[in-house]
Amino acid sequence: MGEPSGGYTYTQTSIFLFHAKIPFGSKSNMATLKDQLIHNLLKEEQTPQNKITVVGVGAVGMACAISILMKDLADELALVDVIEDKLKGEMMDLQHGSLFLRTPKIVSGKDYSVTANSKLVIITAGARQQEGESRLNLVQRNVNIFKFIVPNVVKYSPNCKLLIVSNPVIGSGCNLDSARFRYLMGERLGVHPLSCHGWVLGEHGDSSVPVWSGMNVAGVSLKTLHPDLGTDKDKEQWKEVHKQVVESAYEVIKLKGYTSWAIGLSVADLAESIMKNLRRVHPVSTMIK
Repeated sequence: MGEPSGGYTYTQTSIFLFHAKIPFGSKSNMATLKDQLIHNLLKEEQTPQNKITVVGVGAVGMACAISILMKDLADELALVDVIEDKLKGEMMDLQHGSLFLRTPKIVSGKDYSVTANSKLVIITAGARQQEGESRLNLVQRNVNIFKFIVPNVVKYSPNCKLLIVSNPVIGSGCNLDSARFRYLMGERLGVHPLSCHGWVLGEHGDSSVPVWSGMNVAGVSLKTLHPDLGTDKDKEQWKEVHKQVVESAYEVIKLKGYTSWAIGLSVADLAESIMKNLRRVHPVSTMIK
C-alpha cells in the first residue's frame, strides 16, 4: 500500500562535504575546525516541515514529548512552559539523549516565538486534577489558561492543528478511555489488547459510554456470544469493566499523585495519525457547531 496522501516527509535537508585530508592549520587561521571539516553544498532549509510543540512540561507534557520522540514524528520538537529552570532542564535532558533519537532539533522557551511554524501544537498545561475531583470541575480553570495560550500559539503558527490534552479543539477525548477498556477486556479474556476491540465514547470522564454492541475479538462479536453483555442481567458483570475505566484515573492519582504515561502514549498515537495522515479512526472530542 502506498503512503497516505499528505503523508509524512522530511524536506529539511542539508548535504555536507567532509574534508578528510586537509591538515588543521593549512587554511587561514580565521577558519574554525568546523569550517575546515564541513562545507554546505546545498543551502539548508530553515523552516521545519513536521514541527511539534508541547505546551506544558509537567508529567503529562514530558510523557507526550518522549512518546512523540520515540515514534520519530517530528523534525523539530519545541517545549514551552512558564517555569524556565524546569523547562531548560527538561530540554537539556532530552537533548542529551539525541544519539538514541531521530529528531534533529529540540528547543524550548518561555516565549511562544519558539513555537513558530508548528504543524501540531499539543496543550498539556492546565490545572491539575486533585484526588476525588471531577474532570468537569476543571473546565473553567483551564479555559482561563487557554485564553492566554491559544492566541500566542496561533500568532506564530496560524495553520497549526491544536490537540488539547488538559482536561475539560481536537481534544484527546476517549482515546485513552478506549485503550483502558481494551486492556481490561483483554485481561478478562486472556487476549492481547490489540486483538480486543471496543469503544468508549462521550466525555473523557465519569459520563463516558461504552459501546457494548461493538465489542469483538478478532471480529467475533461478544454481544452475539453473550447477549446480556453490559446489562443488569449479566451474570459476568461486564459493566464492571467500564466502571474500572472510569475509576482508573482516580486510582492512579490516589497512588502516585497524577497520571502521565498512558495519556502520553495515547497523545502520541493521535499525533501519529495527524502527522502521517493515516486516516485512522479515533474516539476524540471536537466542536460540532
